[in-house]
Amino acid sequence: MNVSFRNSFGSLWSRPDPVLAQAGVAGELLVAKIRLCLAAVLLLIPAINTVFFPVEPKESIVGLSLTSATFLLSVIVYLLISREYNPSWLSFASSSFDVSLVSGGLVLFLFMNEPHTAVNSKVVFEGYFLAIGATSLRYDRRVCISAGLLAFGEYLAIVSFAANHWDLNSSIYSPYPYGLFGWSAQISRLIIMLTASALSLALVIRSQRLLQLATSDPLTGLFNRGYVDDRFAVELSRARRYDKPLTIAVIDADRFKSLNDTHGHLAGDLVLRKIGAILRDSFRQSDTAGRYGGEEFVVILPETDIETAQRKLESLQELVANTPIALGARGERVQVTISAGLASFPQDGKDAAELFGLADERMFQAKKEGRNRVIAGPAVVLS
Repeated sequence: MNVSFRNSFGSLWSRPDPVLAQAGVAGELLVAKIRLCLAAVLLLIPAINTVFFPVEPKESIVGLSLTSATFLLSVIVYLLISREYNPSWLSFASSSFDVSLVSGGLVLFLFMNEPHTAVNSKVVFEGYFLAIGATSLRYDRRVCISAGLLAFGEYLAIVSFAANHWDLNSSIYSPYPYGLFGWSAQISRLIIMLTASALSLALVIRSQRLLQLATSDPLTGLFNRGYVDDRFAVELSRARRYDKPLTIAVIDADRFKSLNDTHGHLAGDLVLRKIGAILRDSFRQSDTAGRYGGEEFVVILPETDIETAQRKLESLQELVANTPIALGARGERVQVTISAGLASFPQDGKDAAELFGLADERMFQAKKEGRNRVIAGPAVVLS
Protein backbone atom coordinates (compact mmCIF):
# COMPACT_ATOMS: atom_id res chain seq x y z
CA MET A 1 0.00 0.00 0.00
CA ASN A 2 2.82 2.38 0.95
CA VAL A 3 4.77 1.47 -2.18
CA SER A 4 1.68 2.08 -4.31
CA PHE A 5 1.14 5.46 -2.66
CA ARG A 6 4.77 6.46 -3.19
CA ASN A 7 4.57 5.47 -6.85
CA SER A 8 1.35 7.45 -7.34
CA PHE A 9 2.78 10.50 -5.61
CA GLY A 10 6.02 10.17 -7.56
CA SER A 11 4.03 10.16 -10.79
CA LEU A 12 2.16 13.32 -9.77
CA TRP A 13 5.32 15.03 -8.53
CA SER A 14 7.39 14.30 -11.65
CA ARG A 15 9.24 16.78 -13.82
CA PRO A 16 7.52 17.72 -17.06
CA ASP A 17 8.78 16.36 -20.35
CA PRO A 18 11.49 18.76 -21.67
CA VAL A 19 9.55 19.48 -24.86
CA LEU A 20 6.39 20.19 -22.84
CA ALA A 21 8.46 22.26 -20.42
CA GLN A 22 9.66 24.31 -23.39
CA ALA A 23 6.01 24.94 -24.28
CA GLY A 24 5.52 25.93 -20.66
CA VAL A 25 8.06 28.73 -21.14
CA ALA A 26 5.71 30.29 -23.71
CA GLY A 27 2.85 29.88 -21.24
CA GLU A 28 4.94 31.50 -18.51
CA LEU A 29 5.62 34.47 -20.79
CA LEU A 30 1.88 34.84 -21.52
CA VAL A 31 1.10 34.79 -17.79
CA ALA A 32 3.84 37.39 -17.20
CA LYS A 33 2.29 39.73 -19.79
CA ILE A 34 -1.20 39.38 -18.28
CA ARG A 35 0.21 39.87 -14.77
CA LEU A 36 2.04 43.02 -15.85
CA CYS A 37 -1.10 44.51 -17.41
CA LEU A 38 -3.20 43.75 -14.32
CA ALA A 39 -0.50 45.19 -12.06
CA ALA A 40 -0.48 48.40 -14.10
CA VAL A 41 -4.26 48.72 -13.75
CA LEU A 42 -4.06 48.01 -10.01
CA LEU A 43 -1.38 50.70 -9.65
CA LEU A 44 -3.62 53.28 -11.29
CA ILE A 45 -6.53 52.75 -8.86
CA PRO A 46 -4.88 53.96 -5.59
CA ALA A 47 -2.99 56.65 -7.51
CA ILE A 48 -6.24 58.08 -8.92
CA ASN A 49 -7.95 57.78 -5.54
CA THR A 50 -5.10 59.64 -3.84
CA VAL A 51 -5.22 62.54 -6.32
CA PHE A 52 -8.94 62.89 -7.00
CA PHE A 53 -10.70 61.12 -4.12
CA PRO A 54 -8.66 61.74 -0.96
CA VAL A 55 -8.88 58.92 1.59
CA GLU A 56 -7.28 58.23 4.94
CA PRO A 57 -3.46 58.66 4.66
CA LYS A 58 -2.90 55.20 6.12
CA GLU A 59 -5.13 53.56 3.53
CA SER A 60 -3.52 55.56 0.73
CA ILE A 61 0.02 54.60 1.78
CA VAL A 62 -0.86 50.91 2.18
CA GLY A 63 -2.64 50.80 -1.19
CA LEU A 64 0.13 52.57 -3.10
CA SER A 65 2.87 50.51 -1.43
CA LEU A 66 1.19 47.20 -2.21
CA THR A 67 0.35 48.01 -5.82
CA SER A 68 3.76 49.59 -6.48
CA ALA A 69 5.54 46.52 -5.13
CA THR A 70 3.28 44.30 -7.22
CA PHE A 71 3.99 46.30 -10.37
CA LEU A 72 7.75 46.31 -9.75
CA LEU A 73 7.86 42.55 -9.18
CA SER A 74 5.71 41.98 -12.27
CA VAL A 75 8.15 44.00 -14.38
CA ILE A 76 11.13 42.05 -13.00
CA VAL A 77 9.52 38.65 -13.67
CA TYR A 78 8.48 39.71 -17.19
CA LEU A 79 12.00 40.92 -18.03
CA LEU A 80 13.56 37.69 -16.72
CA ILE A 81 11.24 35.45 -18.74
CA SER A 82 11.35 37.56 -21.91
CA ARG A 83 15.16 37.30 -21.84
CA GLU A 84 14.93 33.51 -21.66
CA TYR A 85 15.96 33.32 -18.01
CA ASN A 86 13.87 30.37 -16.95
CA PRO A 87 15.42 28.31 -14.12
CA SER A 88 13.40 25.39 -12.78
CA TRP A 89 12.27 27.32 -9.71
CA LEU A 90 10.84 30.31 -11.61
CA SER A 91 7.45 28.72 -12.39
CA PHE A 92 7.00 27.86 -8.71
CA ALA A 93 8.00 31.39 -7.66
CA SER A 94 5.79 33.17 -10.20
CA SER A 95 2.72 31.01 -9.51
CA SER A 96 3.25 31.52 -5.75
CA PHE A 97 3.50 35.25 -6.41
CA ASP A 98 0.16 35.20 -8.28
CA VAL A 99 -1.55 33.36 -5.43
CA SER A 100 0.02 35.55 -2.75
CA LEU A 101 -0.98 38.66 -4.70
CA VAL A 102 -4.64 37.69 -4.25
CA SER A 103 -4.05 36.87 -0.60
CA GLY A 104 -2.30 40.22 -0.19
CA GLY A 105 -5.41 41.98 -1.52
CA LEU A 106 -7.55 40.23 1.11
CA VAL A 107 -5.03 40.97 3.86
CA LEU A 108 -5.18 44.62 2.83
CA PHE A 109 -8.84 44.67 3.89
CA LEU A 110 -7.77 43.38 7.32
CA PHE A 111 -5.27 46.24 7.64
CA MET A 112 -8.07 48.63 6.74
CA ASN A 113 -10.20 47.10 9.52
CA GLU A 114 -12.66 45.62 7.04
CA PRO A 115 -12.46 41.91 7.95
CA HIS A 116 -15.97 41.23 6.70
CA THR A 117 -14.91 42.30 3.22
CA ALA A 118 -11.75 40.15 3.46
CA VAL A 119 -13.64 36.90 4.11
CA ASN A 120 -16.68 37.51 1.91
CA SER A 121 -15.16 39.38 -1.02
CA LYS A 122 -16.90 38.51 -4.27
CA VAL A 123 -14.28 40.16 -6.49
CA VAL A 124 -10.80 39.67 -5.03
CA PHE A 125 -11.41 36.05 -4.02
CA GLU A 126 -12.08 35.08 -7.65
CA GLY A 127 -8.49 36.06 -8.37
CA TYR A 128 -7.45 32.75 -6.83
CA PHE A 129 -9.13 30.94 -9.71
CA LEU A 130 -7.23 33.02 -12.26
CA ALA A 131 -3.95 32.22 -10.50
CA ILE A 132 -4.79 28.52 -10.20
CA GLY A 133 -6.04 28.29 -13.78
CA ALA A 134 -2.85 29.92 -15.08
CA THR A 135 -0.78 27.10 -13.57
CA SER A 136 -1.99 24.77 -16.33
CA LEU A 137 -0.15 26.98 -18.86
CA ARG A 138 3.15 25.93 -17.26
CA TYR A 139 2.52 22.25 -18.14
CA ASP A 140 4.01 21.16 -14.81
CA ARG A 141 2.00 19.01 -12.41
CA ARG A 142 4.12 20.15 -9.47
CA VAL A 143 3.24 23.80 -10.06
CA CYS A 144 -0.49 22.98 -10.16
CA ILE A 145 -0.27 21.10 -6.87
CA SER A 146 1.94 23.59 -5.03
CA ALA A 147 -0.05 26.67 -6.14
CA GLY A 148 -3.37 25.03 -5.23
CA LEU A 149 -2.15 24.03 -1.77
CA LEU A 150 -0.63 27.48 -1.21
CA ALA A 151 -3.93 29.20 -2.13
CA PHE A 152 -5.82 26.83 0.17
CA GLY A 153 -3.42 27.44 3.07
CA GLU A 154 -3.25 31.21 2.70
CA TYR A 155 -7.00 31.69 2.41
CA LEU A 156 -7.67 29.36 5.35
CA ALA A 157 -5.16 31.37 7.43
CA ILE A 158 -6.85 34.68 6.46
CA VAL A 159 -10.33 33.41 7.35
CA SER A 160 -9.15 31.85 10.61
CA PHE A 161 -7.36 35.04 11.65
CA ALA A 162 -10.38 37.20 10.85
CA ALA A 163 -12.80 34.88 12.67
CA ASN A 164 -10.59 34.81 15.78
CA HIS A 165 -9.94 38.57 15.98
CA TRP A 166 -13.31 40.07 14.98
CA ASP A 167 -16.94 39.34 15.67
CA LEU A 168 -17.85 39.11 12.01
CA ASN A 169 -21.59 38.87 12.61
CA SER A 170 -21.69 41.89 14.90
CA SER A 171 -24.43 44.46 14.28
CA ILE A 172 -21.78 47.08 13.47
CA TYR A 173 -21.48 45.47 10.04
CA SER A 174 -25.21 45.77 9.37
CA PRO A 175 -26.73 45.69 6.78
CA TYR A 176 -24.03 43.14 5.85
CA PRO A 177 -23.46 44.09 2.19
CA TYR A 178 -21.30 41.00 1.74
CA GLY A 179 -23.59 38.69 3.71
CA LEU A 180 -23.18 37.09 7.12
CA PHE A 181 -20.07 35.12 7.98
CA GLY A 182 -20.41 31.36 8.20
CA TRP A 183 -17.87 28.55 8.21
CA SER A 184 -20.02 26.43 5.93
CA ALA A 185 -19.68 29.02 3.17
CA GLN A 186 -15.93 29.29 3.74
CA ILE A 187 -15.49 25.51 3.62
CA SER A 188 -17.40 25.50 0.33
CA ARG A 189 -15.01 28.12 -1.01
CA LEU A 190 -12.01 26.02 0.02
CA ILE A 191 -13.48 22.91 -1.61
CA ILE A 192 -14.13 24.81 -4.85
CA MET A 193 -10.54 26.09 -4.71
CA LEU A 194 -9.20 22.53 -4.44
CA THR A 195 -11.52 21.47 -7.26
CA ALA A 196 -10.08 24.20 -9.48
CA SER A 197 -6.58 22.95 -8.66
CA ALA A 198 -7.61 19.40 -9.53
CA LEU A 199 -8.98 20.59 -12.88
CA SER A 200 -5.73 22.40 -13.70
CA LEU A 201 -3.82 19.27 -12.77
CA ALA A 202 -6.10 17.15 -14.97
CA LEU A 203 -5.46 19.49 -17.93
CA VAL A 204 -1.70 19.11 -17.52
CA ILE A 205 -1.94 15.31 -17.20
CA ARG A 206 -4.12 15.22 -20.31
CA SER A 207 -1.61 17.38 -22.20
CA GLN A 208 1.20 15.04 -21.18
CA ARG A 209 -0.83 12.02 -22.28
CA LEU A 210 -1.60 13.58 -25.67
CA LEU A 211 2.09 14.44 -26.10
CA GLN A 212 2.99 10.84 -25.31
CA LEU A 213 0.53 9.52 -27.90
CA ALA A 214 1.67 12.00 -30.52
CA THR A 215 5.39 11.37 -30.00
CA SER A 216 5.60 7.58 -29.66
CA ASP A 217 6.69 5.17 -32.35
CA PRO A 218 3.90 2.54 -32.44
CA LEU A 219 6.22 -0.38 -33.22
CA THR A 220 9.00 0.04 -30.65
CA GLY A 221 7.40 2.35 -28.08
CA LEU A 222 10.38 4.69 -28.39
CA PHE A 223 10.01 8.34 -29.32
CA ASN A 224 9.34 9.11 -32.98
CA ARG A 225 11.34 11.26 -35.39
CA GLY A 226 9.38 14.48 -34.81
CA TYR A 227 9.89 14.30 -31.07
CA VAL A 228 13.58 13.47 -31.41
CA ASP A 229 14.09 16.56 -33.59
CA ASP A 230 12.23 18.78 -31.11
CA ARG A 231 14.06 17.31 -28.12
CA PHE A 232 17.43 17.72 -29.81
CA ALA A 233 16.70 21.41 -30.40
CA VAL A 234 15.73 21.86 -26.73
CA GLU A 235 18.79 20.03 -25.40
CA LEU A 236 21.12 21.85 -27.79
CA SER A 237 19.74 25.20 -26.66
CA ARG A 238 20.28 24.19 -23.04
CA ALA A 239 23.82 22.99 -23.77
CA ARG A 240 24.67 26.35 -25.35
CA ARG A 241 23.12 28.32 -22.49
CA TYR A 242 24.91 26.45 -19.71
CA ASP A 243 28.08 25.56 -21.64
CA LYS A 244 27.54 21.81 -21.23
CA PRO A 245 28.52 18.97 -23.56
CA LEU A 246 25.87 17.15 -25.60
CA THR A 247 26.33 14.02 -27.68
CA ILE A 248 24.09 12.49 -30.32
CA ALA A 249 24.33 8.89 -31.52
CA VAL A 250 22.94 7.59 -34.81
CA ILE A 251 22.45 3.80 -34.71
CA ASP A 252 21.56 1.42 -37.52
CA ALA A 253 20.75 -2.32 -37.45
CA ASP A 254 23.26 -4.21 -39.61
CA ARG A 255 22.09 -6.24 -42.62
CA PHE A 256 18.46 -5.56 -41.76
CA LYS A 257 17.25 -5.83 -45.37
CA SER A 258 18.80 -9.28 -45.64
CA LEU A 259 17.07 -10.32 -42.42
CA ASN A 260 13.72 -9.12 -43.79
CA ASP A 261 14.25 -10.95 -47.06
CA THR A 262 15.23 -14.17 -45.29
CA HIS A 263 12.79 -14.28 -42.37
CA GLY A 264 10.00 -11.90 -43.40
CA HIS A 265 8.80 -8.51 -42.21
CA LEU A 266 7.20 -9.86 -39.03
CA ALA A 267 10.61 -11.13 -37.97
CA GLY A 268 12.05 -7.73 -38.82
CA ASP A 269 9.46 -6.08 -36.59
CA LEU A 270 10.38 -8.42 -33.72
CA VAL A 271 14.05 -7.47 -34.11
CA LEU A 272 13.25 -3.75 -34.09
CA ARG A 273 11.10 -4.16 -30.97
CA LYS A 274 13.91 -5.99 -29.21
CA ILE A 275 16.51 -3.39 -30.15
CA GLY A 276 14.08 -0.70 -28.98
CA ALA A 277 13.62 -2.46 -25.62
CA ILE A 278 17.39 -2.75 -25.16
CA LEU A 279 17.81 0.95 -25.98
CA ARG A 280 15.09 1.93 -23.53
CA ASP A 281 16.74 -0.05 -20.71
CA SER A 282 20.30 1.05 -21.44
CA PHE A 283 20.15 4.81 -20.96
CA ARG A 284 19.30 7.35 -18.29
CA GLN A 285 15.88 8.93 -17.90
CA SER A 286 17.43 12.23 -19.00
CA ASP A 287 18.60 10.66 -22.27
CA THR A 288 16.31 10.38 -25.29
CA ALA A 289 16.13 7.21 -27.38
CA GLY A 290 14.01 7.31 -30.52
CA ARG A 291 13.35 5.43 -33.73
CA TYR A 292 14.25 7.79 -36.54
CA GLY A 293 12.93 5.69 -39.38
CA GLY A 294 13.21 2.16 -40.73
CA GLU A 295 16.02 0.40 -38.83
CA GLU A 296 17.69 3.66 -37.75
CA PHE A 297 17.67 4.87 -34.14
CA VAL A 298 18.92 8.04 -32.46
CA VAL A 299 20.02 8.60 -28.86
CA ILE A 300 20.51 12.08 -27.38
CA LEU A 301 22.79 12.22 -24.33
CA PRO A 302 22.72 15.59 -22.50
CA GLU A 303 25.72 16.64 -20.39
CA THR A 304 27.73 13.74 -21.83
CA ASP A 305 31.08 14.15 -23.59
CA ILE A 306 31.94 12.02 -26.59
CA GLU A 307 34.33 9.71 -24.69
CA THR A 308 31.69 8.81 -22.10
CA ALA A 309 29.07 8.40 -24.82
CA GLN A 310 31.40 6.12 -26.79
CA ARG A 311 31.80 3.80 -23.80
CA LYS A 312 28.02 3.65 -23.34
CA LEU A 313 27.43 2.91 -27.03
CA GLU A 314 30.11 0.23 -27.09
CA SER A 315 28.42 -1.46 -24.13
CA LEU A 316 25.13 -1.24 -26.02
CA GLN A 317 26.74 -2.66 -29.16
CA GLU A 318 28.09 -5.67 -27.21
CA LEU A 319 24.76 -6.22 -25.48
CA VAL A 320 22.83 -6.27 -28.76
CA ALA A 321 25.37 -8.57 -30.41
CA ASN A 322 25.18 -11.04 -27.50
CA THR A 323 21.38 -11.09 -27.22
CA PRO A 324 19.66 -13.85 -29.26
CA ILE A 325 16.26 -12.72 -30.56
CA ALA A 326 13.42 -15.25 -30.86
CA LEU A 327 11.47 -14.99 -34.11
CA GLY A 328 8.14 -16.38 -32.99
CA ALA A 329 6.51 -19.66 -32.04
CA ARG A 330 8.94 -21.85 -34.01
CA GLY A 331 11.70 -20.90 -31.59
CA GLU A 332 14.07 -19.79 -34.33
CA ARG A 333 16.61 -17.29 -33.06
CA VAL A 334 18.83 -14.74 -34.73
CA GLN A 335 21.60 -12.48 -33.50
CA VAL A 336 21.89 -9.00 -34.93
CA THR A 337 24.50 -6.29 -34.61
CA ILE A 338 24.41 -2.51 -34.78
CA SER A 339 26.68 0.19 -36.13
CA ALA A 340 26.77 3.65 -34.53
CA GLY A 341 28.25 7.06 -35.16
CA LEU A 342 28.64 9.82 -32.57
CA ALA A 343 29.01 13.58 -32.69
CA SER A 344 29.34 15.96 -29.75
CA PHE A 345 28.64 19.63 -29.07
CA PRO A 346 30.62 21.86 -29.16
CA GLN A 347 33.73 20.30 -30.70
CA ASP A 348 32.01 18.54 -33.62
CA GLY A 349 29.55 21.26 -34.59
CA LYS A 350 27.42 24.13 -33.36
CA ASP A 351 23.95 23.35 -34.68
CA ALA A 352 21.64 20.37 -35.01
CA ALA A 353 22.19 19.81 -38.73
CA GLU A 354 25.99 19.73 -38.36
CA LEU A 355 25.93 17.34 -35.43
CA PHE A 356 23.34 14.97 -36.87
CA GLY A 357 25.06 14.99 -40.26
CA LEU A 358 28.44 14.11 -38.78
CA ALA A 359 27.00 11.36 -36.54
CA ASP A 360 25.24 9.92 -39.60
CA GLU A 361 28.48 9.99 -41.63
CA ARG A 362 30.33 8.22 -38.84
CA MET A 363 27.61 5.57 -38.66
CA PHE A 364 28.08 4.84 -42.38
CA GLN A 365 31.84 4.80 -41.79
CA ALA A 366 31.28 2.10 -39.15
CA LYS A 367 29.37 0.05 -41.71
CA LYS A 368 32.13 0.46 -44.31
CA GLU A 369 34.75 -0.68 -41.79
CA GLY A 370 32.96 -3.96 -41.16
CA ARG A 371 29.83 -3.15 -39.12
CA ASN A 372 29.23 -3.99 -35.43
CA ARG A 373 31.26 -1.04 -34.21
CA VAL A 374 31.04 2.52 -32.87
CA ILE A 375 32.84 5.45 -34.54
CA ALA A 376 33.26 8.59 -32.45
CA GLY A 377 36.16 10.45 -34.03
CA PRO A 378 38.39 11.96 -34.86
CA ALA A 379 36.64 15.19 -33.85
CA VAL A 380 36.01 17.24 -36.97
CA VAL A 381 34.67 20.79 -36.96
CA LEU A 382 32.36 21.17 -39.94
CA SER A 383 32.43 24.49 -41.78
